[in-house]
Amino acid sequence: MFTGIVEELGEITAVETLDDACRFRLRGPAVTEGARHGDSIAVNGVCLTVVDHEGDEFTADVMAETLNRSSLGVLAVGSRVNLERPTAVGARLGGHIVQGHVDGTGEILERKPSEHWEIVKISLPADLARYVVEKGSITVDGVSLTVVDAGPDFFTVSLIPTTLALTTLGIKQPGDPVNLEVDVIAKYVERLLGTQGGTR
Repeated sequence: MFTGIVEELGEITAVETLDDACRFRLRGPAVTEGARHGDSIAVNGVCLTVVDHEGDEFTADVMAETLNRSSLGVLAVGSRVNLERPTAVGARLGGHIVQGHVDGTGEILERKPSEHWEIVKISLPADLARYVVEKGSITVDGVSLTVVDAGPDFFTVSLIPTTLALTTLGIKQPGDPVNLEVDVIAKYVERLLGTQGGTR
């Protein structure tokens, strides 16, 4: 489990394309400290497994399902990525409960800078809109954020200077894709209430 509090901006240093997958090599001095084979690291909000690591770099395999459901397929050598290790038991939950299981992708639609923050408008797939509410939580490229406005096919978030400086959301531009993970609690509540299939 993650919290959506990005630890560092990493970088893709190599991409190996396989038949139905790809292998990334990533640089991240903070997240590789003490890393072992089989550990999990969230890359732009996608939970990946460490295959190998050496120095401040690690490799991770990405299967076709993940490439199709997320924006990881557009990454190339030199791409900057948000990195986070799983939260430790007993640690403070600084963001919200994040699984690293991307529900879909959105697109940066608009950026409105202000003196102390920036409002960013992001497109929202129709099948995810019911899980996004004003002042609720959403994960964008692995960053835990609070929804400002929620529309039928978009939402907005307000980014503080720290988020702009220390995550990829500071450099993403209109047209760029982002990974979205909605609040898992909303999905469980829906399932328990039986509203998914129109039954109660």
